[in-house]
Amino acid sequence: MGTTFTGAAVFDGTSLDPDAELYIAGGIVMDSGAGETVRLDGGYILPGLVDLQVNGGDGLMVCGQTKVADLHRICDAQARLGSTGILPTLITDTAEATDAVIRAGIQAVQQNLPGFLGLHLEGPHLDPRRKGAHDPALIRQMTDADLNRLCDAARQLPSLMVTLAPENASSKQIAALASAGAVVSLGHTDCRMETAGRSFAAGATCVTHLFNAMSQLGNREPGLVGAALSAPVFAGLIADGIHVLPEVIRIAISAKPEGVFLVSDCMAAAGTDATEFLLGGRRILRRDGRLTLEDGTLAGADLSLPQAIRVMAHQVGVPLYRAFAMATSIPASCLNRHDVGRLQPGSRADFIHLDSGLALRGVWRGGQRIH
Repeated sequence: MGTTFTGAAVFDGTSLDPDAELYIAGGIVMDSGAGETVRLDGGYILPGLVDLQVNGGDGLMVCGQTKVADLHRICDAQARLGSTGILPTLITDTAEATDAVIRAGIQAVQQNLPGFLGLHLEGPHLDPRRKGAHDPALIRQMTDADLNRLCDAARQLPSLMVTLAPENASSKQIAALASAGAVVSLGHTDCRMETAGRSFAAGATCVTHLFNAMSQLGNREPGLVGAALSAPVFAGLIADGIHVLPEVIRIAISAKPEGVFLVSDCMAAAGTDATEFLLGGRRILRRDGRLTLEDGTLAGADLSLPQAIRVMAHQVGVPLYRAFAMATSIPASCLNRHDVGRLQPGSRADFIHLDSGLALRGVWRGGQRIH
């Protein structure tokens, strides 16, 4: 016997139906069913949220010491915040740290770790002129050894996203990564629009945290922002109202109504009450919804995807179905994954319940309530 969830509008990844019901049995979404009925008090049922940029959670950062048990804690912490599918993200670090995180990721796959979709390696092949909170001493050009490491990881992980700058990775290297199955994303770069276009032609299909740490839109040089808004590629967005103002997001969505998705870019503090933590030995301060280095440089975001959905709906003013898709089916499509981010017959029953104000009220993973 299964369970029917009713009393809330259902977003299946594409459309929002105020009269739909969700049927699940054996942890799987069914097209119909009978059995127990759970009546929710209004609001919305969504697929479990998909976050492609998660630097940490539950007091942990993804780093060179990360083990599979740490990935488990981070995935569980993010699930409690509504994101039942994530890419744990390592920011610029040493080759040894990258190797360690890849090994932990492969073990997570072998253990069928719930919520683990793969890895995101943000750096170290970036442009130091657009380093953000990345350690400039660790930024470097991609070598053949780096390329082989990444291609091998792409073949062993369900998904691998690699953020790089064309200044430190060639079109040939980008093409090799894409051929191996990696999702290549341009970010932390001061490249010109023409250079970005060559990278897209080589196989890059995404842009990391649109507007932040990249060449900006100018009247004679559109930069990476202009390239992202005019090319058929995906783009992540940190919608906390701090990294990008709602007015600017509104302009971007008007220019690019498809392909923009939400990321939290959250750090170790996610799911905790911590007011500070360390990032590569540097102090990160958590104040007034911001995470910053001591010099004021933004260092990730103090954000969850339900919060980002509220910003998109209430401050930016996008329709609800679009805000929901930006946290579910669009990031899943960026990974070319159809097993997450949607509630369709045969899908795993990972879903959340938001109330009418878009606050998180419940999380189910495999049909079992965890929050």
